[in-house]
Amino acid sequence: MRGHTRAGAAMKLVTRLVVSHAAVAVIAGGATLLVVRQLAPLLFDERVRRLGQGAGGAMGTLRQQMASAVDQSLLIGVLVGVAGATVTGAIAAYRLVRPLRQVREAARRLADGDYSHRVPLPHDRELADLAHDVNELGKSLSDTETRRTALISDVAHEMRTPLTVIDGYLEGMIDEVIPTTPAQLDLVRAETRRLRRLAADLSTLSRADEGRLAIHPVPMDLGAVVAGAARRLIPQAGEGGVQLEVQPGPGPVWVQADPDRIAQIVTNLVGNALHATPSGGIVTVGLELTPQAALVHVTDTGVGLAPEDLARVFERFFRAPGGAYPGSGVGLTIARTLARGHGGDLYAVSDGPGRGCTFSFWLPLATAANGIPRGV
Repeated sequence: MRGHTRAGAAMKLVTRLVVSHAAVAVIAGGATLLVVRQLAPLLFDERVRRLGQGAGGAMGTLRQQMASAVDQSLLIGVLVGVAGATVTGAIAAYRLVRPLRQVREAARRLADGDYSHRVPLPHDRELADLAHDVNELGKSLSDTETRRTALISDVAHEMRTPLTVIDGYLEGMIDEVIPTTPAQLDLVRAETRRLRRLAADLSTLSRADEGRLAIHPVPMDLGAVVAGAARRLIPQAGEGGVQLEVQPGPGPVWVQADPDRIAQIVTNLVGNALHATPSGGIVTVGLELTPQAALVHVTDTGVGLAPEDLARVFERFFRAPGGAYPGSGVGLTIARTLARGHGGDLYAVSDGPGRGCTFSFWLPLATAANGIPRGV
């Protein structure tokens, strides 16, 4: 719809430019005609008067005088018409060029990193739409820069905590203050895994941005992969007092996909749902079939999302207010990139804060030509 609106606006601008050029031509022609109609009779009368004072006024001389009067009036008319057209064209050009210069200045400032500059909205609707888009671009870049700065701070904090724990334990073990037991080493390993997970998230996002995210699709039973990935998080759900229900659906659901990547999506969504759901809540993983696609739903009874955050929660580095979905702020971005890399998509639905949320991703079903195993 927005594309049709932009196309219509462009056509309106083209129409207005054509009309303005036509108006200039009409003004020039009208001015010429008006001057000729006013001057030609006067000049002709003057020529006739002079001719009458001469030698009897021959017809040939009369024609010459008439042609001379018309030529002179046409010349004056053209000059007046050109002057009028020039003034009209200059006014039209100024009304068009001035907003474009402001847009150009705003683009230059955006390129220089000044995201606070805004373009005044001109009166012309089409140019106002262009200025509005540039202002929205500046606002989006400003928000991205703010999130990037916050991410650097958050990543530094995320790294500082496990590194401090690891350093403390290792120093205590070296000084023999802390015993070197499997239990103590397991704590160090847990913090090391936190660092590895953070590094993996950032590396995956970087590869996704560069279009180097490896996906190796094979024929697979989506229900089995989803159920296996979700059930691995049952211990984590139990630690938080959350009930995790897995409903894989009846029978195999064949898709052409990368099992590891699909498991990564499910793990990400279920992990987020567990973080967003307080003790006593429920997280449900279900599977739905349509004629062309299979949908995986991860529904929680947690903090929910505001309507304006349903789309933004997938933006990189974005964190919903209240810490509903903690982490590095790139997990959902990666999950949606993976879903789209399989020809599907990922979206969120929520009735509002405090009313839970459902994250759903869909994949196209496999056909006999592209992946259903024989005998199924």
